Amino acid sequence: MTGRRLPEPVRVARLLSPALVVVGVFFVGGVSQALLQSLGRQPLLGETNWLLGAYRTVLGDPAFGASVWLSLRITLISTGLATVLGVAVALVVRRVARGPITALLQSALAVPHLVGALCIGLLLSPSGLLSRLGHAVGLVPDAAVFPALTDDAFGWGVIAEYTWKETPFIAMVALAAMSRQVGDLEDVARVLGAGRLQRLRRITLPLLARPVAAASVLVLAFAAASYEVPRLLGRPFPAALPVLALQRFRDTDLTVRPEAMAVATCLSVISLLTVAAYLTLVSRLVRRTR
Repeated sequence: MTGRRLPEPVRVARLLSPALVVVGVFFVGGVSQALLQSLGRQPLLGETNWLLGAYRTVLGDPAFGASVWLSLRITLISTGLATVLGVAVALVVRRVARGPITALLQSALAVPHLVGALCIGLLLSPSGLLSRLGHAVGLVPDAAVFPALTDDAFGWGVIAEYTWKETPFIAMVALAAMSRQVGDLEDVARVLGAGRLQRLRRITLPLLARPVAAASVLVLAFAAASYEVPRLLGRPFPAALPVLALQRFRDTDLTVRPEAMAVATCLSVISLLTVAAYLTLVSRLVRRTR
């Protein structure tokens, strides 16, 4: 006697159950614990009351406001640059020899962000390679007058690292999305008299919009929550939100711990709102290109 076949959703849930357990325990459990601590629930310290004092302290701190604007600036600019450059690289690579350039893009994906931050620091710091080359050719009279691109208030070094590191990722996603079907549709449009710009606007970019938008959201979420790059290439003040949260988390005064969790919770909320706004903007741009 054969057993009854399980419904498709149940079978999918059974296959995904190991991963879902890990996500539920570590991600959902961690977020829940952070939220509870941000509301003052610290049983080990005898704090069991629900309090909003940590949020009032954080939202009233000028350092938090400066960190929010710095994080938004770094996240949006680096994601926008990586997306535009990644799509442009994919369009260029598609028309030339894909093998060597694709291998180069794939090799860049294997470089950790920590190593990339160190390389950007050696390249863009006042005593780095770029300033020395500028001094050698006479563009910069002294390294002291070289523009501050690392440890700067705007975050140029952090933006440069994220852009350099994530552009190959966007390019690989765009190359994978430009399948043979895209080429066939472009050939049909060419036969019907569509120019190169028309084919790009009406066929290529709309077909790339969804996969590139999904990859861009991943880049945006990572740039918003990453710690090591802004820690190495940014200033202690204003610090990016992940750096600010960890600074307060490491405070020896455990009563400050709810403030660290409040910063982390605000970072999560800001990241979700930014992603929603980004997806809305992308969808509107896609509709305009159709």
